Order: sequence, then structure tokens, then C-alpha cells
Amino acid sequence: MLKVNNLHASIDNKEILKGFTLEINAGEIHAIMGPNGTGKSTLGNIIAGKEGYTITQGTVEFEGVNIFDLEPEDRARLGVFLAFQYPIEIPGVSNANFLKAAVNEIRKSKGEDPMPPNDFLKLMREKMALVEMNKDFISRSVNQGFSGGEKKRNEIFQMAMLNPKLAILDETDSGLDIDALRIVANGVNKLRTKDNAFLVITHYQRLLDYIIPDFVHVMYDGRIVKTGDKDLALELEEKGYDWVKELEIV
Repeated sequence: MLKVNNLHASIDNKEILKGFTLEINAGEIHAIMGPNGTGKSTLGNIIAGKEGYTITQGTVEFEGVNIFDLEPEDRARLGVFLAFQYPIEIPGVSNANFLKAAVNEIRKSKGEDPMPPNDFLKLMREKMALVEMNKDFISRSVNQGFSGGEKKRNEIFQMAMLNPKLAILDETDSGLDIDALRIVANGVNKLRTKDNAFLVITHYQRLLDYIIPDFVHVMYDGRIVKTGDKDLALELEEKGYDWVKELEIV
């Protein structure tokens, strides 16, 4: 599904990714952990198409397509979704209108007609229940006046509505209390199928108590230095990140 090969990327003439390689198949959950400044969020931003980065070497393919040839909105139509670490507010645009436009744009890219209003409302109610979201949130402007936990929950709600093939969760657990973390993780687990995949970017092991990864990758200095199963996250929680500096590149 996703193939990242020898990716080198910089911002403001500072190299962040230094030969990053990763392959994700349908049905898998991959977690990337590592200290601050090692390039975890940069990776997610580049896959989703955020501007400002310079790609100096390497490739990123999604479903066999070179995504560097695609604008961010075309990557979204193809099935890439990024849940932001810091979700932005969109004053004056309701959640309902925002999602209606997004859902119908994806349907249009597949040659489908816009979703009938009654079907859309039914889908919204179903996905709202998934993340235990109050119905009042639908009429409110996107993320405006939301608490940190509500914004993260809204990101998972959007993901549920759009049903992407690849969902990238960029430190979705940051700022969440234990109840909000449980709700967000439960939503992710219910959305997992054999046909989609998740890339979970996090500092802390606690999220991985709820979203069990198939693979855990340790990232340091712009590349993966160690890969293991969920037990690797427990090792990181126990030892911290200082020891990864001594590892050879995998």
C-alpha cells in the first residue's frame, strides 16, 4: 500500500529525513516512536502533502502511484488521511458542511453521485456514536471553541466519515486524558479492516495499550534504527530514548 524508499527531506536547508525507508501493507498498524526532532511529524506531513519541505532524494508510492506527482487534495481523494497533532479551527464552516463537501468530493473522484442527504445524516449519526460525540458538535464551526480532547475526537470522527485507506495519526494522544484517549483509540480500533492501514506517530507507549500495533519502529536522526513488535514500545517506556542513539541503522 505505502512504500517509502530512502527518503531524504529538508526544511529551511536543514535535513530532517536522512534515508527513511518503510513499507506498510493493507490491514497493518505501524507505530513510529522516537525523541523530539527526529522527523516523525515531518514524515506524516510529507506523505499528506504539506508544503515547505524539499525532497532531495527517495520516493514515496501509495497504491503504486508516486504521490509527489499529486497535490494534497488528490492524495486525500486517493485515500490518504492525516489527523493533525494540532487540529486547526475553521470559523464559519460547520462540521456538517465541511464533511458533506469532503465526502462528496471523494465520491465525485470515484465517479459516484453526491450522497443523498438522508444517507449522509444517517452516516454522521453512526460515526458520531463511534467517538461518543454530542450531536451539537455537528452544527458548530470546525474545531472552534473545542477543547483539546474534543478536537482530537473530531479528527477521528472526520476519519470515520471519509474512510481512508491510509490514516496517519500524528501524536493524536498528546493532551488527552485517559477517558478521551480510550474513546479515540476505540474509534480507531473499530475502523480497522483488512483493507486499510494506520501509521501511528507517538512519543508514549500508553496509546499503544489501546491501539495494538503490528510493528513498532524506533526513529532517530531522520531514519528508522530499530523495528520490533508491541513489546518494543514497552522497552522504550522503560529505558527512554537515550539508548537508541547507539543503535545501528536497520
